Amino acid sequence: MSKIDLRLVSKKKQMSQKVRKMFYHAYDNYMTYAFPHDELKPLSKSYTDSLSELGNLKLEHLPQNYNGSALTLIESLSSLVIMGNYTEFERAVHWLSENLTFDVDARISLFECNIRVLGGLVSAHILATDPASRLVQGEYKNQLLTLAEDLGRRFLRAFDTPTGLPYAWINLKYGVMENETTETSTSGCGSLILEMGALSRLTGDPRFEAAALRALRILWSMRSPLNLLGTTLDVVTGEWIEYSSGIGA
Repeated sequence: MSKIDLRLVSKKKQMSQKVRKMFYHAYDNYMTYAFPHDELKPLSKSYTDSLSELGNLKLEHLPQNYNGSALTLIESLSSLVIMGNYTEFERAVHWLSENLTFDVDARISLFECNIRVLGGLVSAHILATDPASRLVQGEYKNQLLTLAEDLGRRFLRAFDTPTGLPYAWINLKYGVMENETTETSTSGCGSLILEMGALSRLTGDPRFEAAALRALRILWSMRSPLNLLGTTLDVVTGEWIEYSSGIGA
């Protein structure tokens, strides 16, 4: 091996160790100061329940005893597997399977809950059941997929609209609340196919993929002659609210 190759190997090892150190600095402090709430506030060593608070600063329909959904833990599951920390992964899976429930009176963003919670559960399940993973021989028994399927069923209520485009906000326990806003964003109704499609393929239930794909196709049919999409639209009327296009949501 040449000197250049040796330097590259050494550099790669150093970067790997640095990434691992950064991950555990964040993860360990979250588990110490914020778990089971959603996110760590590092300066105050406190927490925020971002899944329900995002865009919902008045905290409507949020029970006083709501303690978050362990969002950071869910989002860390796949990293734990990739880093080979199967012991901590299985401990996290056990806690989630015993404690996490989506049957809570909390108003959440469908978009955020999809990419962060459903996506986190589905991706970690795929890694956990990979034949190359030692987890197949461990304690994992599809608990994450069970949680993901429960969440996906709750999502389906958001798609019960005249257009098939989903509401941006739903209550996890009761579905779409009375007088809920009918305004949503392009990404909020058009980017759900990856997670919900994967959920259908893993569970054999076609409803998740069908709902997300229908919304995506409806959204695409609303494009301009330049093949551009607006920014926000009404899920009941199917009309654009904001016509401007950009690289944001």
